[in-house]
Amino acid sequence: MAIPAHSQPAALVPIDRRQLLDAVHEVIPPIRARAAATEAAREVPRENVDCLRKAGLFRMVQPAYFGGFEQDFDVLAEAIQDIATGCASTAWVCGLQAAHQWLVAGFRIEAQHDVWDATPDALVCGSYAPAARATAVDGGYRLTGRWAFASGCDVSDWAVCAALIPSARPEEPAKPAFLLVPASDYRIDDDWQVIGLAGTGSKSLVLEDVLVPAHRLLDFASTTTGDTPGRRHYSHNPAFGVPMLANIASCLASVSVGAAAGALGQFTDATAQRTTRGAVAGGQNKMAEFPTIQLRVAEAAAAVDAAREILLRDLRRRVATMRAGGRVSVEERIESRRGQAFAVKLAVQASEALNAATGGLGLKLSNPVQRAWRDTNAVGRHISFNWDAVGTMYGQLALGLEPKGQY
Repeated sequence: MAIPAHSQPAALVPIDRRQLLDAVHEVIPPIRARAAATEAAREVPRENVDCLRKAGLFRMVQPAYFGGFEQDFDVLAEAIQDIATGCASTAWVCGLQAAHQWLVAGFRIEAQHDVWDATPDALVCGSYAPAARATAVDGGYRLTGRWAFASGCDVSDWAVCAALIPSARPEEPAKPAFLLVPASDYRIDDDWQVIGLAGTGSKSLVLEDVLVPAHRLLDFASTTTGDTPGRRHYSHNPAFGVPMLANIASCLASVSVGAAAGALGQFTDATAQRTTRGAVAGGQNKMAEFPTIQLRVAEAAAAVDAAREILLRDLRRRVATMRAGGRVSVEERIESRRGQAFAVKLAVQASEALNAATGGLGLKLSNPVQRAWRDTNAVGRHISFNWDAVGTMYGQLALGLEPKGQY
């Protein structure tokens, strides 16, 4: 099937992997400069979205049929980590919106046309917890309810809302699914007042008796296996068959790794020039000469490096399995979940080590290290990265038990 003329990539946007990452890297300084304002506004500014759109972020994993570049997810994860060194909230929102271009590609082709035909640059937010039960009607489903944690909803054109879909057989339980809803069909409740990832604008969406056509439904089970309608439509590229949780959750985990890396850079730059002023340690001693400070830097650097390698390795392994003609197994899916949760654990560990060494100056809200500390801890609160839950799930698998959890 030929690519429609309207969806050809703009000539000014690079499509080479390295060029894409370089283009994103170039816009980090102004995003970093707006980090405090982003947090204060409690939402990502349009300027950040626009410069990342120009850099090609939102087309990275989008189908070429609609103008995307069909890069693998490790490229997107690298870009998100880079953005997060400057602003974790922007990385969370825009990284998720970029990943959702791939998620939308899992829907039926009619739904993809709904999203991208009129607005080729359409952005999509999401709320993954099935917060309501849909009602089946002729031609589709009706939705009423409240969907929390819809990150970036203020700068999105559509939303993916999860709901329980009734079975055609009364004796069978309802099953979770994603439903695509345009921004005109919901209102945003400004209920996002938090201490971490404050700039994500992860507010609640309120839907009242909204009709969702049947073709805008994607059942959750197909996303976990990768066997979606979109996979069959884009059979030329096995990357569209990677299970959702192996990909999208890795992008979210990348935010914590990038934020910790940014904190490390800020900490070392500041500490290299800093001298003590307190009487206990003695005045005018160079902070860089304290072995305890040196150890905190080493610990944080090792944790960030390990977390980054785990995430990128697992992403590359999953797509390699698909390209070799295989299917991503349950064991591989749980390996990805383990890597994501442990990478976040390492990022939190790194930010904790650095923040604890900032002293009194680290209490200032203007200190980027404490912002990164709050942001990495906020990522760690996400249910997908709860180490106790994910770690025990992996342990169950390794010990021959039935794994319990989302994978």
